[in-house]
Amino acid sequence: MNAADAYERFVRPALFCLNPETAHHLAVGGLRAASRLPFALRALESFQPPARPKTLFGLHFPNPIGLAAGFDKNGVALPALAALGFGFVEIGTVTAKAQRGNPRPRIFRYPQQEALINRLGFNNHGAEAVAARLGSLRRSGRWPRIPVGINIGKSKITPIEEAPDDYLFSFRLLGEFADYLVLNVSSPNTPGLRTLQEHDALEQLLQVIHQENQITRKPVLLKIAPDLSLSELEQLIETCEKNDIDGIIATNTTLDHRAISGSLDQAGGLSGRPLQERSTEFVRAITARSRLPVIAAGGIFDAASAREKLEAGAQLLQVYTGYVYRGPGLLQEIARGLYL
Repeated sequence: MNAADAYERFVRPALFCLNPETAHHLAVGGLRAASRLPFALRALESFQPPARPKTLFGLHFPNPIGLAAGFDKNGVALPALAALGFGFVEIGTVTAKAQRGNPRPRIFRYPQQEALINRLGFNNHGAEAVAARLGSLRRSGRWPRIPVGINIGKSKITPIEEAPDDYLFSFRLLGEFADYLVLNVSSPNTPGLRTLQEHDALEQLLQVIHQENQITRKPVLLKIAPDLSLSELEQLIETCEKNDIDGIIATNTTLDHRAISGSLDQAGGLSGRPLQERSTEFVRAITARSRLPVIAAGGIFDAASAREKLEAGAQLLQVYTGYVYRGPGLLQEIARGLYL
């Protein structure tokens, strides 16, 4: 029995018996413990996919399949996630101030649709605590040998007009640990956050980060919503190019819940299979209008859906909900199937 079969027959049913957030904390906690145990890391390496090297942003990726932000919000399990075979890992979203996020329940499974809805609200330990943890990891000699991205967002209590300074605080603290940084302006679960995608607000934010980045010189990406209109997307691309953004992550979760029946619907961002087509459309639209590299996220569950993103123009891939449903075998399936 291969890893994918074992996960889907035994591990996933056990996890899906638990509350979604409890299952998530159990998974992250297990990987956190494994990160400190050499024998556990060696065991996890059995899941590693074949190498499919890729160079982008001046960084070397052993394969193009990364873990999206949202799984390891606080950077507690990087060694184990690298051992599992991800080509890169993005931690966060990290905010300047520690915050609990929205009230529970705030994660909902839809197995029939292979989807999740979450309204977590950037629950994380805050930039100072995460920076301290990453510094300790680096000094320990256990820092992973894959690119590490850090996704930053606005603290909920920070007024929207003060957002640039809020992002700047996190950028300064976390920049030294990041191979690339992501400005998350597209989560639907922080009130007003998506207004930062509008031209004037985005221009102000990107100018502040660009000025600071003259010192750090790290690749900076923007993570966008799949709910933008085509004209809004075109204006956003123009603003990114004008302010030397290095790439776009397409996309975050969607507020389009048509895939979920009304009685079961919940507030929050929808991810998984129902997002696949829309996110691919965004990848195709961006690459048709710009040379900005795109990291594709949304509805990647197998080699076919991964290949779809690459054929649309994506340079790299990120999984999250697909990994929840398919488990460690997903990476091997994608890597082996991409170039058949």
